[in-house]
Amino acid sequence: MTKTVKIGDRVIGGGNPILIQSMTNTKTEDVAATVAQIQKLAAAGCDIIRCAVPTMEAAEALTEIKKQVSIPVVADIHFDYRLAIAAMEHGADKIRINPGNIGSEERVKAVVDVAKQRNIPIRVGVNSGSLEKELVEKYHGVTAQGIVESALDKVKMIEDMGYDNLVISIKSSDVMMCVKAHELIAAKTDHPLHVGITEAGTIISGNIKSSIGLGLILHQGIGDTIRVSLTGDPLEEIKSAKLILRTLGLRKGGIEVVSCPTCGRTKINLIELANQVENMVADIPLDIKVAVMGCVVNGPGEAKEADIGIAGGIGEGLIIKHGEVYKKVPESELLESLRYELLHWK
Repeated sequence: MTKTVKIGDRVIGGGNPILIQSMTNTKTEDVAATVAQIQKLAAAGCDIIRCAVPTMEAAEALTEIKKQVSIPVVADIHFDYRLAIAAMEHGADKIRINPGNIGSEERVKAVVDVAKQRNIPIRVGVNSGSLEKELVEKYHGVTAQGIVESALDKVKMIEDMGYDNLVISIKSSDVMMCVKAHELIAAKTDHPLHVGITEAGTIISGNIKSSIGLGLILHQGIGDTIRVSLTGDPLEEIKSAKLILRTLGLRKGGIEVVSCPTCGRTKINLIELANQVENMVADIPLDIKVAVMGCVVNGPGEAKEADIGIAGGIGEGLIIKHGEVYKKVPESELLESLRYELLHWK
């Protein structure tokens, strides 16, 4: 079991629930836009948010951002150690650095000293794309072993400076290499691990790669926080992360929507209806399964495993509760009837 690490008012590791992270894509210097995005992400289920800090102005903006948001803020730093120090001075709950691109050991120590004074966790991040030349040569290419050795070298450097309030992330866009690296590092350290498939891609390819990678890693009991990295609206990352955790049985709560794949018997616009249902139930705090079926032939039978379902016909539809037809409603009222039943669920 990993050690516990406190990030703001959240705790990771030590068997605590796996937390969902995302990253803002606003300019951090634009406080209003960044706060608005963080508030949306928090409402959707984001537990920890990371913001890029590429300038001193961005570091200074964290003071005001922190006053207006309810979830811990992680400052993402590359290259300039002074930005890491400034981010901590302006309220960052955690910093993410790659000690390999921060500069000399003295500069890393300057960052570690401030983190130690304030007891701010450091996430040591290593990506396969930034693996040191000597490790690439040692392992004849970029490998899981090389990524792990790089990360553990950097962790040891910080531990030797007398600080161990650390989280490790080792990421690769190669899914199976990423899985292998997590298996290796989990056996070698008890620091909490932040898990993600980096540069996973667009909504479809990114979700598939992240689901496979995160699924294989998390199912082994490895991982304390996760991010689904997608090229798109960060809200999509939260939806996907919640679904991955729920599918693996690692998180309860929230309505699960199941729907049939459509066929020649489908009498309604099932694709549109299923999407409408998914959006409608997002803010209803029930831990149940809702089925959306395209025809009244198979609908009632296929919806048996769900707590409640709807099945569409020509001009009318069925509401199915606990596997039994509950009532018929006009097709135009199907969505609203389902919402009513969910809001009055017993």
